[in-house]
Amino acid sequence: MNAMFDSIWSWLALNAMRLPLALLILVAGLWISRRISRILVRVLERAHLDGVLIQFLKSVTYYVLATVVCVAAIGQLGVSTASLLTVLGAAGLAVGLALKDSLSSIAAGVMLMVLRPFTAGDFVTVAGQSGTVQKVTIFHTQLATPDNQRVMVPNGAILNDTVVNLTANPTRRIDLVIGISYADDMAKAREVVSQVLAAEPRVMAEPAPQVAVAELADSSVNLVVRPWVATGEYWPTRFDIIENIKRGLDEAGISIPFPQRDVHVYTEKA
Repeated sequence: MNAMFDSIWSWLALNAMRLPLALLILVAGLWISRRISRILVRVLERAHLDGVLIQFLKSVTYYVLATVVCVAAIGQLGVSTASLLTVLGAAGLAVGLALKDSLSSIAAGVMLMVLRPFTAGDFVTVAGQSGTVQKVTIFHTQLATPDNQRVMVPNGAILNDTVVNLTANPTRRIDLVIGISYADDMAKAREVVSQVLAAEPRVMAEPAPQVAVAELADSSVNLVVRPWVATGEYWPTRFDIIENIKRGLDEAGISIPFPQRDVHVYTEKA
């Protein structure tokens, strides 16, 4: 113990003039690091970035600058920083290899917050999951399914897959296929469907709804019905249009046939 205290006092005696300067570098450097991180927050807020991303970048900036300040203060005391930087680099590499999947999710989360393919409240299909976006964190995106289940999707899976944002645009097109019998009047059926669409106030006049013969199928003549509606009115309007088309066709005596096959029976003579 005496030898250890002697070495400490000897080191203090040799570095008595350096110690105040090292403390000044440490205190001033940490204060400057905090100020820079706060300035960065204000700049990012003006850019309207996500709050989670702003806080993450603030923390990363502060701790990186604080590490540089600490290394500079230690170097001022006469300690060789080359070996210290080597140790820090090796430790960082080890941590990076151990947490490569988590770091990949973090990088994906940052990209999602910067690119903004969706925001909270959008209904999306990502990585095979569909739901309303509740929030986007650094690691996961939280979805609420239509039946109110909570789904946590890793950001890495989202960034590496196709993102379908169903509510990004203010309008959507309803696509329906209505089959009628070959014995029915196609022009009359189109007229009935067009009247149903014209009577629906939620259907937009522009772009004009489309009713056309799309296919001569095995059991029916298929009409495509394509009206445009506001995105928020998509599902209620779709349900009502289907019901009203069925009612209108029934009143007009136009049938919607079941799948059917013609069977031809041949009798062979003995």
